[in-house]
Amino acid sequence: MSEILPGERCTDMTEVRAGVDALDRELVALLRRRFDYMDAAARIKPARTAVRDEARKAQVIAQAAAEAARLDLPAEAVAAMWETLVEASIAYELKAFDAR
Repeated sequence: MSEILPGERCTDMTEVRAGVDALDRELVALLRRRFDYMDAAARIKPARTAVRDEARKAQVIAQAAAEAARLDLPAEAVAAMWETLVEASIAYELKAFDAR
């Protein structure tokens, strides 16, 4: 496999796509780690009603949007992605809670 170049060093679309594909694999691996924490939360929380925490959800999304803005990324787009991520995490955690 060819070397994965940082975006600023890419000179053609083959290099760009190789970098995006490699990064997507890393992101999915990070999501696995994040969902491991959802497994832990489902194990630790005393009641199913504790799984959905709207205040925590808002905090997580706000933190992601603020970090995106700090990195000069579109904060609204990141907030929308985190909304989807957090809702998927809650659904996953509820399923894990019910399976315990």
